[in-house]
Amino acid sequence: MATKRLKRPRDPVQLGKLIGDILTGQIEDRQVAAVPANAAATEFARKGGLKGGKARAASLTPAKRTAIAKAAAKARWKKVPADG
Repeated sequence: MATKRLKRPRDPVQLGKLIGDILTGQIEDRQVAAVPANAAATEFARKGGLKGGKARAASLTPAKRTAIAKAAAKARWKKVPADG
């Protein structure tokens, strides 16, 4: 399990209290990262996600890739304001 530092508050007073509590040993400056209940399923999905894009690119024809790229460019330019 990985450990992470506690999140620092943005309020200066709360931050000062947290630092004081850490220095005096009242609280630990780390928290244990939670392991998901279905860690095996998460790992399986991650493996599929890592190879999905490469497998899709390999299966597409150059013409189909071009069509997808044109549609993506058109969608991006559609979002640009006219008076820029």
